[in-house]
Amino acid sequence: MLVLIAQLGAIFTNAIAEVGRMGMLLSEVMRWTYLCICRRQLPAPWKVILKQMYFIGVSSIPVVITTGAFTGMVLAYESYFQLSKLGVTSWMGPLVANSLVLQLGPVLTGVMLAGRVGGAMTAELGTMAVTEQLDALRTMGTDPVRYLVVPRVISATFLAPILTAFAFVVGILAGFGLAVYGQGVDGHYMWQHTKEFLVWYDFLTGMTKAAVFGGSMALICCYKGINTRGGAEGVGRSTTEANVACCISVLMLNLFLTMVMYVFDPFRSV
Repeated sequence: MLVLIAQLGAIFTNAIAEVGRMGMLLSEVMRWTYLCICRRQLPAPWKVILKQMYFIGVSSIPVVITTGAFTGMVLAYESYFQLSKLGVTSWMGPLVANSLVLQLGPVLTGVMLAGRVGGAMTAELGTMAVTEQLDALRTMGTDPVRYLVVPRVISATFLAPILTAFAFVVGILAGFGLAVYGQGVDGHYMWQHTKEFLVWYDFLTGMTKAAVFGGSMALICCYKGINTRGGAEGVGRSTTEANVACCISVLMLNLFLTMVMYVFDPFRSV
């Protein structure tokens, strides 16, 4: 029993220490970002920044669009049978739209980015760490946080909301298409109800969540990557840990942000 308690305590303390070290990395990222803005300098050459923006943003569009489209169609298909029992199938519009904008769009985009971008990001930085390329950068007077971490975190933070917008726009259109042309739902009333119940604050909530998910994903993956030890086996271990940590953080942050954004919602009834 004491051994089990000791093991649980070690897991808890290690988790707290990891969060603390990631907080220190975040402070370094914010410090370098502030200094670069004040000095009107880029944290890395344009080629490095554009490469990250292309890898995180443009290359992820097909995956995100596919995820959003099938999620919207599944929502429409399942909700049709439930709402048809009540004779209110036109309410499928607000149901699908709100689900995608507020929850599923940001969450699924964050998870897909963690799987597609996060793993590669961790493996790349982990390989640089175990082959001492990070030490070489420090020897040349270049801070790895500024040169490698800041461009990735900023790119992910700004591009994740754009990818999320692609996801829920395509998802809503796909859900509406299936409902109208596949299940015979009246498209006019679906659209009217959607316009009535989908307000600007819903989009703000979804975009805020996406930005936080993107930034946290990049921060976790960069942290795991630059702290990789143990050769090729260590790179694989760090990649797995980063993917798991990113998915868990997206779910935890989603709950926290949902509660916070609801408190400041100007349209809430209570």
